[in-house]
Amino acid sequence: MSFKSAVRICSALAILLPVAVRADDCRFDMARWESILDNVRTRAAAENISQETIDATLKNPLFVPSVVKSDKNQSEFKLTLEQYLNRTVNQKRVQDGKKMRATYPTMLGRVEHKYGVPPHIMLAFWGMESNFGEIKSRHKLTNAFLSLMYDGRRETFFTNQLIALMKIADKNKLDINNIRGSWAGAMGHFQFIPTTLAQYGVDGNGDNKIDIIGSVGDAMFSAGNYLNKLGWNEHERIVRRVVLPANFDLSLLKGDVKKTLTEWTAMGVVNPDGSPIPTNDMTAGLVADVAAIEQARKQAAENISPDADVAPMPVINAYLTYPNFYRIKKWNSSNWYAIAIAELADKLK
Repeated sequence: MSFKSAVRICSALAILLPVAVRADDCRFDMARWESILDNVRTRAAAENISQETIDATLKNPLFVPSVVKSDKNQSEFKLTLEQYLNRTVNQKRVQDGKKMRATYPTMLGRVEHKYGVPPHIMLAFWGMESNFGEIKSRHKLTNAFLSLMYDGRRETFFTNQLIALMKIADKNKLDINNIRGSWAGAMGHFQFIPTTLAQYGVDGNGDNKIDIIGSVGDAMFSAGNYLNKLGWNEHERIVRRVVLPANFDLSLLKGDVKKTLTEWTAMGVVNPDGSPIPTNDMTAGLVADVAAIEQARKQAAENISPDADVAPMPVINAYLTYPNFYRIKKWNSSNWYAIAIAELADKLK
């Protein structure tokens, strides 16, 4: 890499970093950066990506420190389930979802007809992922991927994402330098990463290209196709609110243990009003906020009267999690996310 190019990259770092970095003592590894660019150029050519897209991708590439910082410093703070639902399934999101249902009835109907995913489910995913397109991603994806490749923590993964993005730009005649997304590479109304888009993307508006950022139709059809391929069953619910005995084994409440509904009933699982849950041979898991339950138990024990023999145990509220719940988890592995989808979808029926 020429000295001029080195100065340009270090100058960029000086702007992006909180502390200025002089070009002559920049600790940026120019040789590694150049090697990454060369490897992208070589692999892209070998996979028949057009020279136009290759040149566009590697024109004025920029290392973005904030992207690497985001990858290294992902928050470990975890909201309680109640906090998470208050944040994600709020009144404004429900109101906006109902407006979108009225705005796109035909498109939602077409998605349901073709992929078997009802409108309220599509709207729930759309609301959770981008607030119905309101949240605009700001990162230029080519630079985000190159920066993460340079960092090296998941170099192969992000290289595959960049190559997939280049193929998508090529196939759909998109300007790759105008494609923006999250720092981790998710883009569009439903926040697909490039490899997911490459596998499940669908032209929903009939213009012979797939643009999940600029076209709501393409985004909806692609999301519907993805959920369909995950096995979505429109005749099954996602979760059921239930109540458990106060001394229920908390190790069973992470969703990874599945039993038949009949077995759960025998263990004391009932509807919130105390009535029996429907029983059959269908399997389900159980999910609850175990940390919150443990905290409630601790507080109950601390507040026990000296004259009492046993600390009163708080009632356990939980969710029975059906097969569609686990299909959502293939989209996003968080239990809280899957429950939020279920709760939001119910409010958008």
